[in-house]
Amino acid sequence: MAESFAFEMAAKVSEKLGSAAYERISLAWGVREEFEKLKQTLAAIRAVVLDAEQQQARNHELTHWLKKFKDACYEMEDLIDEFEIQALRRQVLEQGSIGRKVRRFFSGSNPLAIRFRMGNKIKKANEMLNEIAAKTAKFHLTEKHEINVIHRERETYSFVKTSSVIGRDEAKQHIVNFLRDPVDEEDIPVLPIVGIGGIGKTTLAQLVFNEESLKSYFELRIWVCVTEDFDIRQLMIKIIKSATGRECKDMNKEELHKDKKKWSELKDLLCGGAQRSRIIVTTRSRKVATIIGTTPQYDLEHLSYENCLSLFLKLAFKEGEEKQHDNLVRIGEGIVQKCKGVALAVKTLGSLLCSTRVQHDWELVRDSELWKLKQEENDILPALKLSYDHLPWYLKQCFAFCSVFPKDFEFNPLYLIPLWMANGFLQSPYENEEPEDIGNRYIQELLSRSFFQQVEDKFLTFTFKMHDLVHDLALSVVQNEVNSCNHYSTGNVRHLLFDLLKQDGSQLPNNLSCLQSLFLLDEEGKADSESLIAKVISRSKHLRVLHFSGCSFEHLPNNIRYLKQLRYLNLAYNGNIKRLPNSICNLQSLEILDLGGCTRIEELPKDIRYLISLRKLMVTTKQTRLQENGICCLSTLRILAFFECENLEKLCEDIQNLTALRELYIEECNNLVSLPQGLKYLTTLENLAIVNCEKLDLTLEELELERKEDGSLRKLWIGGVPKLESLPQWILLGSTKTLQHLYIGELENNLSTLPTWFQHLTSLQILQILICPRLSSLLEGMQHLTALKRLEIRGCPKLNKRCIKETGEDWPKIAHVPDFYCGDSETTTDDE
Repeated sequence: MAESFAFEMAAKVSEKLGSAAYERISLAWGVREEFEKLKQTLAAIRAVVLDAEQQQARNHELTHWLKKFKDACYEMEDLIDEFEIQALRRQVLEQGSIGRKVRRFFSGSNPLAIRFRMGNKIKKANEMLNEIAAKTAKFHLTEKHEINVIHRERETYSFVKTSSVIGRDEAKQHIVNFLRDPVDEEDIPVLPIVGIGGIGKTTLAQLVFNEESLKSYFELRIWVCVTEDFDIRQLMIKIIKSATGRECKDMNKEELHKDKKKWSELKDLLCGGAQRSRIIVTTRSRKVATIIGTTPQYDLEHLSYENCLSLFLKLAFKEGEEKQHDNLVRIGEGIVQKCKGVALAVKTLGSLLCSTRVQHDWELVRDSELWKLKQEENDILPALKLSYDHLPWYLKQCFAFCSVFPKDFEFNPLYLIPLWMANGFLQSPYENEEPEDIGNRYIQELLSRSFFQQVEDKFLTFTFKMHDLVHDLALSVVQNEVNSCNHYSTGNVRHLLFDLLKQDGSQLPNNLSCLQSLFLLDEEGKADSESLIAKVISRSKHLRVLHFSGCSFEHLPNNIRYLKQLRYLNLAYNGNIKRLPNSICNLQSLEILDLGGCTRIEELPKDIRYLISLRKLMVTTKQTRLQENGICCLSTLRILAFFECENLEKLCEDIQNLTALRELYIEECNNLVSLPQGLKYLTTLENLAIVNCEKLDLTLEELELERKEDGSLRKLWIGGVPKLESLPQWILLGSTKTLQHLYIGELENNLSTLPTWFQHLTSLQILQILICPRLSSLLEGMQHLTALKRLEIRGCPKLNKRCIKETGEDWPKIAHVPDFYCGDSETTTDDE
């Protein structure tokens, strides 16, 4: 099997060795000269790696050499990590007043012994790299530069759903007619849409699903994805979630195979639905269409050349810009012809080329050798491989990592970015750029290149998915480094998703010594996951990610304390674990700790303040008070969340010490009576959510309101706080000029007016007011909110009447808002 990712790993290690941070570390440990040798040898090998990757198909020795070099790069990354860990340990030991006690806590910290040991390790790394470099002459390799990477400007992107689907009007009308067909049938009519991968079946189905005229025709619309591993129980859970918006896990397990009997059973379950119910299914398989269809299948044709070109030009150029680039349009015509009517191929390459007007870049895509390869039915589309080849190396590893998750997995930035961060994928030429910002930039770029799609906005984040064919591409480039679900590999697995519902613990891969990420799924809690975890940890010394969300073990294995490189630990929604071992606080590299939904945790570890790298902490605890010198000593925290802390009465009073905090979430803390005054001084805070806290009093003394407008709050969510009578000004944290999104909801008892300072929210773009029945009018001066793009009012009957278009008393105050939703009807003003 061809070896890949050697170049990307070499680039990653080179970037780290060349950073200012590691320059300081090498000086501190007296190994600068050895580090320089490493960098030089690494650069020399990296220069010929691309040639080796291209020649390896004709020389299997090269494949072995590339693998050895890539493994050496991973070892060097581990070595670099170890230097960073030692620097962190030194930082803890130098924390003044805690000297002797801390030294006992961090045993084995003799600086002379460490310096000697680290010096030997870097010397051996140089010897290993010199040995690999010595063999390059044997293969007659030449220097080659990275394929012409098409870079994008540093900009932000706004991804919104549009109705601009080209060339599918006739297909859409055919399906709408089927859905509206009044013919009564005993069975639910099922229409299969059949076509090759990437032709636009899902896009067409989405277009119909969101058709305005059908929203009132069907009382309920349900959208689910049926995976290759067809499981009725899981599918019914998805259907219930789509119908109700709530999770459902209380169903008996029923493992079946994908056949006609299974489809009949599923359809029987759905037959209790309303009259006029219809089912649309998209599939590549004519066999599947024959099994499930009750009406002739609809064969989705390739897009015509004219429609493909129209789609390509729309993505590659701004409106009208193509008229200024006749030369590029001619090249684009040739590219579109090679896409052979496959919409995904056209979309991907149009998205790729939209950021370059260099003719040579376009010609490289048109004239690529990849178009000449023989294309089998399930092969990766040449257009997708081309677009991948033009990614910068740092995006390639982020994209490929996503293959560890199953097809149709729903990502969001809050989930994915910490995983990228923990694996060291986030690189920036700007020393002070926050990793979370780098991650957001990467996601936006992958979205803009169509590697991610199906974006759906949420309040504090958004979700996205990978097209099935794009997922296939990701799997093909990672090869044996990822073991996801039923995709088994025999090599050195580095990222492993293991589902104990589908696989027995004995099926764990044998070689786990290189494992960096473990995602363990144990939904039913039947396996002895605790001993399994201990076994994996004992065999995997370089773990960066442990993801045990939803598992139900009672104790975290003690040997977790040896995972010095661990940066991500997710124990969320474990209903059995009561406490964490205090030795977990010995993990100075830990950046993410998720205990959300662990409702039986009695208290947080007493030495939690020693987790000096922690950036994200999600807490559920039975404590009534948080310990002093605990969470609020974690000055590196960027995200802090308290979920379902039923007994918690107060947060830490010295919260103002969290000077880097950007996001704070407080949810389902029903005994919380007040917020600390220090909250007003978190000038870096960007997102604040306070939800379902029934005893919370937000009417703190309005102290020191003369504070300057130095806040940075962008999103604020207040909901389910029954004692709230009016919105206090302090809650804005001095951010009247920065707030962009405000949600007020579930304030059923007391909120009757909006405060006068509302009119000063000059940056507000989205305002949502939900279930505030006593709210009787909008504030005078609302028309001054000129940045407001969307206003949503639901569950406010008095307000609804006053906001009726043209005739409502409050209509003049909001007539300038382009997107207005009130009650059960949506209104778009003429300004849109």
